[in-house]
Amino acid sequence: MPTNVFLLAIAAGVISSVVFASATTGAVMLRVVLFLLTPLSLYLAGLGLGVIAGAIAAITATAAVMLIANPLTAEVYAISTAIPAVICTRFTLMSRGPEDEREWYPIGRVVVVAALFAGVFAMLALILMGGDTDTLTKMLRGAVEAFVKSELSQIPGAPAIGEAEIDQITRSTLSTLPWALGLLAMATTLLNLWLAGRITLASGRLVRPWPDLAQFKMPAGATLVLFAAIGLTFTGGMTGLLAAGVAAPFTLAFALVGLGLVHVLTRGSPWRTFILSALYIGAVLVPHIGLLLALVGLAETVFGYRAAGKPPEPPN
Repeated sequence: MPTNVFLLAIAAGVISSVVFASATTGAVMLRVVLFLLTPLSLYLAGLGLGVIAGAIAAITATAAVMLIANPLTAEVYAISTAIPAVICTRFTLMSRGPEDEREWYPIGRVVVVAALFAGVFAMLALILMGGDTDTLTKMLRGAVEAFVKSELSQIPGAPAIGEAEIDQITRSTLSTLPWALGLLAMATTLLNLWLAGRITLASGRLVRPWPDLAQFKMPAGATLVLFAAIGLTFTGGMTGLLAAGVAAPFTLAFALVGLGLVHVLTRGSPWRTFILSALYIGAVLVPHIGLLLALVGLAETVFGYRAAGKPPEPPN
């Protein structure tokens, strides 16, 4: 490996660890942005410099986090950020066949890898927070009570929150927590992979041709994983919460397939910009739209509407 590539990989790892540490201080919005962009330099190293350089960057970042914080934080960083960056960039750059007929690893399978890592992160986070529903409930209730006493009480005209309301908020938070963790981890991975891909493409260092993301497909096995995870959420208890952490990223993956279908169907339409803008904004503000897109993505995976809508091949 050339010395400059090695040094750039080390620098990418240091940058990621510094951004990770910076995400713990400052204004809330700045912390959110920094947290979301923590893995970006690792993905840039992997896609732009090669998988080995990406691995060096990931190892460097994990070691730096261990020095800055502690071994447990470094372990969480490795599972949630470093390892997914290396594996996802590795699969993204995989190919087979001769140069003129090279077949690249399907984007849908890369998304599945990202979903698996996001599910593992969500489960790990839930286990570290308590490991059982009673401990999680006590922790969340304490956080809600602290917020009501320290923040809500300072707001003029804020409604009075009693014990019953605190219990209700706690139960609602507990049920949505694994979904939030899984969706956040999945969105962070895909956002950074996409950003790094666009940056390396603009720099001319991306070896893979840019795919038509609106046409990406999920493998059939992902449907079974989603159905199994959703089924387990109905068991309740810690098993249900862990299953929800896995169901969340796969739901987002199928929602992206549904979004891709809308992209394909609106090509050439004068209403395309309005439809897509309304859909993107609505999906962020109204969760039910995201669920509807996931159902559309499931239907597309099973029935293949995009393939069915293609014009017939001209005769030879």
